[in-house]
Amino acid sequence: MSGAGGIATANRIEKVVIVGGGTAGWMAAAALSRFFNDGRRSITLVESDAIGTVGVGEATIPPIRNFNSMLDIPENEFLKATRGTFKLGIEFVDWGRKGDRYFHPFGDYGHDLHGIPFHQLYLRELVRNRDGAGAIGDYSMSTAAAGLRRFGRPSAGARSAISEINYAFHFDASLYAAYLRKLAERQGAIRREGRITKAHRDPESGDVVSVSLEDGSNIEGDLFLDCSGFRGLLIEEELEAGYEDWSQWLPVDRAIAVPTGNIASPDPFTRATAHGAGWQWRIPLQHRMGNGHVFSSSFMDEDEARDILLANIEGEVLAEPRTLRFLTGMRKQAWSHNVLSLGLSSGFIEPLESTSIHLVQNGIQRLFALFPDKPISPVERDEYNRGMRDLYEDVRDFIILHYKATQRGDTPFWRHVRDMDVPDSLARKIELWRLHGRVFRENAELFGQTSWIAVMLGQNVEPNAYDAIADTLDERKVQEAMRQMRDGYRSTAERLPGQEDFLRRAGAWAEDAPAQPAAVGGVR
Repeated sequence: MSGAGGIATANRIEKVVIVGGGTAGWMAAAALSRFFNDGRRSITLVESDAIGTVGVGEATIPPIRNFNSMLDIPENEFLKATRGTFKLGIEFVDWGRKGDRYFHPFGDYGHDLHGIPFHQLYLRELVRNRDGAGAIGDYSMSTAAAGLRRFGRPSAGARSAISEINYAFHFDASLYAAYLRKLAERQGAIRREGRITKAHRDPESGDVVSVSLEDGSNIEGDLFLDCSGFRGLLIEEELEAGYEDWSQWLPVDRAIAVPTGNIASPDPFTRATAHGAGWQWRIPLQHRMGNGHVFSSSFMDEDEARDILLANIEGEVLAEPRTLRFLTGMRKQAWSHNVLSLGLSSGFIEPLESTSIHLVQNGIQRLFALFPDKPISPVERDEYNRGMRDLYEDVRDFIILHYKATQRGDTPFWRHVRDMDVPDSLARKIELWRLHGRVFRENAELFGQTSWIAVMLGQNVEPNAYDAIADTLDERKVQEAMRQMRDGYRSTAERLPGQEDFLRRAGAWAEDAPAQPAAVGGVR
C-alpha cells in the first residue's frame, strides 16, 4: 500500500465553536486553546448566563490528574481555587446487605508474587485461615490512609508503601468551570454571551455551518462541540442523532441535591449509602458538603426521596434541595456530521463511581487523537463513536454490577435489580469471577482488577474456588509476605497527616474555608 502523491497540505479546521459552558464546555475550551489556538484557528464558546448548569459533578477518578497536568495546572493552586479535597476512593454502605460497609480504593491490592495475582493468594488464605487473612482492604495503601482519614502524595521512585497511594479530587464543579474559563481566555479562547436561536446547515452535506444568537449575530464554524446539556441542542434537536435507553438495567432517573455546612474536617473519600430505591452521595469539600439522593421514580416518589435525604445529612442546610431528572443511556452517535457531543449532551450514567467528568475528559482526548481536517472523514468519526461506545458500555456494566451483586430483598427496588437480567458482557465477567475469581481487563477498560475485586468481595460475592496456580507457592512464605504488606500499609498510614493539615501545609486550603474539628472513625 502506498501513497503515490506523498503527503499533501491538509485543509485544516479553522473555526471551532463550543455550544454551552459549564464543566464540559470549559474543559473543552481550555484544552483546545492550549493546543490548537495557534493563530490559524479560533476557539469560540457560546453560553448564556440565563441558562443554568447542572454543576453537581464534584467527585472524580484519578485520570483527572492527567488532564490537569496536560493543561499545566498547578495542583495546589487548583485545589485552593476550587475548594478541593483529595479522594482516595469510595466507601459503600448498605449495598451487599444492610449493615455492610466496604471501600473501593484507588491503587492496587498488595503485590503479585512470582507473577501470581495477589488477590488469588488472598482468596487462598480466606479458605485456609479466614480470620488471619483479614479484609481485602488491609492490603491497600489508599484504604489504610482513608481509614485513618489521612493523606500523603505518592513519592516518585520511593520504595515505600506511600508510593502506592493513588488519588483523585472532590471539587466545586462551578468553581472548576470558572477556573478553566480564566485559563482558556488567557490562552485566546473567545466567550460569546447569548442564547442560540437557530442552527444553519449546508444543504448538501448536512453539516452545521453556523448558529444564530438572540441578538441577530451569526457565529460560523467548521467543527461544533455540543456541550448544551441533556437537551443536546445541536446533536439531538438539530441532527437527531438518537438516544439509547439503558433504564432497563439502571432504573434510577432522579437526583435531589443539597449542600450542607461541614461539621468536621473533610474526609479523603466519597461515601455512597444505599437507600430503599437508590443511594445517597456524600462529597466533602473544603467549605461545604455535597449531598444528593439518586433514586428511581418508579419505586419512590419525590417527596419521600427528599425526606430520606434531609433525614440523613449532617450540618446546616445551605440551599433549597433541587431535583434533576435524567434518563440513563448514551447518544447513538456521539459525533454526527461536524457536531461532536460532550458531557450530558453525549449521555448520562449515574455518578455512583464518579465517572461523569472522566467521560468528558476522555471525549476531549479522543477528539485530539482523531482531530479532523475538512471535509471530516467518516472513518475518523466512526472510530471516535466506536471508542466512546466501548467506554460508555464498560462504565455501564461496572455500575450495573453494584446493583446486581446485592443480597438485599427488603424493598421492591432491590428485589428488581437483584433479579434482573444483565448485559451479556457483564454476565460473562460475573461468571468468570464466580468460577475461579478471575478478572481480565479488556482493551482500554476504565475499571481494572482492583475495582472489580473491591465490589465483588465488598458485596459478598466470593468465587467457588481460587485459581489452582496459587497453590504453587509456599503457604508460610505467602502468609509472611502478606503480613508484611498489611503491617507496612498500616504503619505508613499512621505516619501521614490528616487531610486538612496536608492541604494547609501545601498552601492548598482556601482562606475562606473554615477550620473544622477532626472527624472520628474510619472506613473498613
